[in-house]
Formats: sequence, C-alpha cells, structure tokens
Amino acid sequence: MQIQLNGESRSIPDHSNAQDLVELLELTGKRLAMEVNREIVPRTTYTQYRLREGDQIEIVHAIGGG
Repeated sequence: MQIQLNGESRSIPDHSNAQDLVELLELTGKRLAMEVNREIVPRTTYTQYRLREGDQIEIVHAIGGG
C-alpha cells in the first residue's frame, strides 16, 4: 500500500501497523514520535494501530543535546 511518510510517497506491505513501520525503517529502540493524519499515535498502541492506504505519517526523532 502507498502512504505519505514525512512528505514522500512510500510503499509498505499491506496490513502494516505502526510498529511494523518502525521496524521497516530500522528505528526500533529509538526515541521518536509518530503522527498519522495529524493525530499523535501513542507508542503503547503501535502494535494495534493499523495503517491505511493514503495515510499521511510524520515521524520525528528526539535528539539529545546540551
């Protein structure tokens, strides 16, 4: 299926959930936030949150600094 990820079209496997996307992008264990169609997706719901054709997804990484 096709989604928009950080403004770019991307193909991902059908029936993917938010956790599948994190793993596909090799971001497991990273500090990040995900927004789907302008709604924040809590990390605790990633495995249950099904992505749909045409979803607009934004993923941002938390970067520490001093």
